[in-house]
Amino acid sequence: MSIVTKQSRNGKKPVVLVDGVSASINGQTVTIKGPKGEISRTFRPEVTVSQENGELTVRPTEGSGQDGLMFQGTTRALLVNMVEGAKNGYQRSLDFRGVGYRAEHTDGKLKMTVGLSHQPEVAIPDSVSVKIEQIDMAGTKFPRVHLECIDKEVVGRVAARIRSIRPPNPYGGKGVRYTGERIREKAGKSGK
Repeated sequence: MSIVTKQSRNGKKPVVLVDGVSASINGQTVTIKGPKGEISRTFRPEVTVSQENGELTVRPTEGSGQDGLMFQGTTRALLVNMVEGAKNGYQRSLDFRGVGYRAEHTDGKLKMTVGLSHQPEVAIPDSVSVKIEQIDMAGTKFPRVHLECIDKEVVGRVAARIRSIRPPNPYGGKGVRYTGERIREKAGKSGK
């Protein structure tokens, strides 16, 4: 039996299971349980995930060649995200900047008033929790939407979907932006 000696530089590092987080492996499916919940994912057949001494290791499957090396690092990064999500969860916040901009969460949908002719709605998955608070920054009031989930991919996708409905305008800064996102504002037309 030949042993695969070449491995990805980052992919060969073990993933440490922190206190309160446990993992179970069933074939190519890895399930991580932690204080925030349970998350599972099925990985590609080009890599093998094994558990020993409270650590998860990823190795290319024998005979997988270059594909095994490619997916080794990706698989390790996904496992790190799963462990972090099960332990602490992931948060993403969005600011609604504009006159009369509002957000309301009811029946699994986020209804937005963002200066369009209609009120767009974004379906929020059950795994994502939504909290809306009113922010008063230097006399300017605007709603801030907080999203939280144990899956980094899901919370990022939902946040990107909400932002895509009304991206920030570079001329006035109005629109939906990530909290802390800096918008490079452009100068408008100057009269002669």
